[in-house]
Amino acid sequence: MTDAALEEKRKPLIVIVGPTAVGKSELALRLAEEFDGEIVSADSRQIYRYMNIGTAKPTSAEQSLVPHHLIDIVDPDQQYTVADYQKDAYRAIADILARGRVPFLVGGTGLYVKAVVEGLVIPRVPPDPVLRRRLEELAEREGPETLHRELETVDPTAARNIDPRNVRRVIRGIEVFHITGKPISTLQRVQPPPYRVLTIGLTCDRATLYRRIDERVDKQIAEGLVEETKRLVAMGYGYDLPSMSGLGYRQIGAYLRGEMDLPSAIQLIKNETHRFARQQYTWFRLDDPHITWIIQGPEAQRKARSLVRKFLADCLPGY
Repeated sequence: MTDAALEEKRKPLIVIVGPTAVGKSELALRLAEEFDGEIVSADSRQIYRYMNIGTAKPTSAEQSLVPHHLIDIVDPDQQYTVADYQKDAYRAIADILARGRVPFLVGGTGLYVKAVVEGLVIPRVPPDPVLRRRLEELAEREGPETLHRELETVDPTAARNIDPRNVRRVIRGIEVFHITGKPISTLQRVQPPPYRVLTIGLTCDRATLYRRIDERVDKQIAEGLVEETKRLVAMGYGYDLPSMSGLGYRQIGAYLRGEMDLPSAIQLIKNETHRFARQQYTWFRLDDPHITWIIQGPEAQRKARSLVRKFLADCLPGY
């Protein structure tokens, strides 16, 4: 390996993952402050402008403490693919490293993290709006399981790796097969990026996690999630947009349309977020040897700080 290649492999990337509401953002903020870092968001909802409360974006004060990247980069009605995210994330990481600072990739969107850390080679197949709408209508009419069975017939490997409830990914798998004639699972390859990666997972017991989720939902309601959703609709962003179908906005939308009362909508947000948190552990497995897990609590920051300090010393001689 050449000296240049060795130097490239020393470039550090610190990744912080875990379920929603576990405290990743706060931990990352403290670590980035201490280790001269900048944060690259790996959250597929925080990319949208105007959607602040429901996506639990870092506040202006928090963003002023440490530079954040890939937040507020597209409007709620703009298409933004995983391939777009990967390209933008690599550009942000390269820029941070070029300025002699440390990049922290932080978030709970498993596919975003995987795209960056593993270097997924994502097939650039343009969408087919007519096919997508037909598949969406099929899912609405007969349920997502019917759609998932269709994916199983054309790409069993992808079907095994995609939750049937993740309708958007199921549709994408079917779409790629219909356009290319090849399963998406055979088109996706990996090309690991030229970084040394430390992945820290933050976790806690389920009861504590559910309590943290419920407290956050209550806080979002108090901060004006209902008003934020009304404002988005008034701006012309319809309930049928992928951005508006996310947790919080979907349930508040049902309340605003008169389909349920507000207490029921709030409880549904909590229940669906509990389910989503469980689903995130299929991306960030507790037995994954590439993730160093720490327990949320009084010692979490100290343990994470120790891991980061040792990692940076290994990457950057003389650190």
